[in-house]
Amino acid sequence: MAAKTAFVTGATGFLGLNLVEQLTAAGWSVTALHRPTSDLRQLRAFEAEPVEGDLLDPASLKRSLPQAVDAVFHVAADTSAWSRNDRRQTRINVEGTQNILEAALAAKARRFLHTSTWNTYGLEQGALHEDLPQLGGDSWINYNRTKFLAEEAVRAAGARGLDAVILNPCHIMGRYDRHSWARIVIDLCNRWIPAAPPGAGCFCHGAAIARAQIAAAERGRSGQNYLLGGQHASLLEVFRIIGEVAGCRVPDRSVPAFAFKAVARINVALAAILGYEPEITPEGVEMVSLDARVVSTRAEEELGYENVPLRILIEDSHAWLQGQGLVP
Repeated sequence: MAAKTAFVTGATGFLGLNLVEQLTAAGWSVTALHRPTSDLRQLRAFEAEPVEGDLLDPASLKRSLPQAVDAVFHVAADTSAWSRNDRRQTRINVEGTQNILEAALAAKARRFLHTSTWNTYGLEQGALHEDLPQLGGDSWINYNRTKFLAEEAVRAAGARGLDAVILNPCHIMGRYDRHSWARIVIDLCNRWIPAAPPGAGCFCHGAAIARAQIAAAERGRSGQNYLLGGQHASLLEVFRIIGEVAGCRVPDRSVPAFAFKAVARINVALAAILGYEPEITPEGVEMVSLDARVVSTRAEEELGYENVPLRILIEDSHAWLQGQGLVP
C-alpha cells in the first residue's frame, strides 16, 4: 500500500519539526515547506522532502503542493506579541492562511489540518471547551484576532468543500523550541530572574500535539475544533520545576500583575527609542497574567490525545537545549 502523503507548512519551526518527526516515523511521505532563509539543519534529520516557498507567494504554494495530497498540515504562523509587528502578522496569519487554503482546494487535498491556538476562544472565559463562543475576534491582541480570522477562513473553505479540522493547543513545550517557552528555560539557566510572571496556564507537549495532529488527519471530525490542553500550573510552579531539572536558581515569588504590566510598558517605550524588539510587551504580559484553563475531553475521546506531565515537558526541552549548547 502506498504511503500516505503530507504537506507541512512551518516545517522548520518548533511544532513543525515535531510533526515532521512523527509523520516520517509513522511512514508518511512528507513534503516540507520552508522559506528561502530557513535553517534546514534540524529538518534534514528526517526523511522529508524540503520545498522552497512562502505563504505570501500563492504561486509558490500551488507549485509546491502535490495533487490529491492526503493531508495539508498548516502549522506556520507569526506568533509575535508586539504591536509593531501587527501588519506583518496579519498578512502571514490571515492572508497566508487564505493562500494555502486556495492552494489546497486547487490541488484537491483530501484533508486540511489547521493549527490554531486556544486564544481564539478569548482570554476571559475561565475553563474553555469547544461549545463556548470564540471571542478572539474582538481581542485587542493582534495575534489572537488574526488566528481567529484564520479559523474563519478555514471554515469558509470548508463551506466550499475542503475537508478541514482545526486544532487549538495551549502553551507548548518540548524539543526543537528555541524561541517560545524555551526562552524561559534559557533565561533561567543563564541569568538571575528575580520573580515569576503572575499567571497560570495549561502546558502541553510538542510531541503529543503532533500525535494529535496526525490523529485528526486520520479520524478527526470534519469542521470540528479540538482544544488541546495539558497540565495546569502557575508560572511560579513552572519556574520551580525548571530549577529542579536544570539545577539553576529560580525565584520563589511572583511579581504582581500591575507591576509586570508597568515593566512591559517601560520596556516597549525603551525598545522604540533604542531600536530593538522588546522581550516583554503589554500583549505578552496580558496572555501570561491570566489563569487559563482548557478542557480537552473531545480531543481525548476522539483523537486519543493525552496530557503529559509538566516535568517531562521541561526535561525534554532542557535536554534538547543542552544538546544545542543553549544552556549549561
